[in-house]
Amino acid sequence: MRVAAVQHDVAWEDRAATLGRLEPMIGAAAAAGARLVVLTEMFPTGFSMAPERIAEPAAASPTTRFLLGRAEAEGVWVCGSVAIRPDGRESGDRPVNRFLLAGPGGTLAVYDKIHPFTYSGEHEHYAAGTERVTVDVEGLRVTPFVCYDLRFADEFWAEARTTDCYVVVANWPAARRAHWQALLVARAIENQAYVVGVNRVGDGDGIHYEGDSRIVSPLGEVLDEASGVERILFADVDPAVVAETRARYPFLDDRRAADG
Repeated sequence: MRVAAVQHDVAWEDRAATLGRLEPMIGAAAAAGARLVVLTEMFPTGFSMAPERIAEPAAASPTTRFLLGRAEAEGVWVCGSVAIRPDGRESGDRPVNRFLLAGPGGTLAVYDKIHPFTYSGEHEHYAAGTERVTVDVEGLRVTPFVCYDLRFADEFWAEARTTDCYVVVANWPAARRAHWQALLVARAIENQAYVVGVNRVGDGDGIHYEGDSRIVSPLGEVLDEASGVERILFADVDPAVVAETRARYPFLDDRRAADG
């Protein structure tokens, strides 16, 4: 499967403007043969701590409609995260930072960010998710995570045996870019799976982002990467390569921590 990682800028807290600039980028990714197109964390608005301005209702989310529409129009899978208000299924009154994966035919899978970024006060505005999710995308087992989740190896370990490709969407500041770059490669190596890390570029709320998006192989090889500019990254992701890597180097069998 060809995967496209869309490293893009965001019009701060301006959903309509950002979705307008992303629509042709999704089309370009699909035209280049991508079957899975990955956007960033809170891709319509930026990583805003003002959910009263940006959070969308779960039952009538305009961004969900956008993703489903693009998936249907282009015949591809499209994903990224967005602030969603509770609809009775989430705990408390706070919204969640929700990863949405839309597929052709109206398929929709969701994952709520398990680790709100307390350093920026995200936990004060957004509730934590409680469940990991793995989705079969045309034979590729995809497990999504959102930004700060990347720092918690145990979450990745728990899903390793049933994951071919981790997708990590982010608004990761340039000030800690070395951590982002290193951890993406580490998660690929230690779990012998592909990692698709997609981060925004530009500036939002006084924070600068360099992107540093990258697609990493199960052996830790960087298959494509970009920094500083809007760009679509591509790589061919093959579950057979994951299986062969794990058979040749059965390191997961020596892991002492219990899976799950």
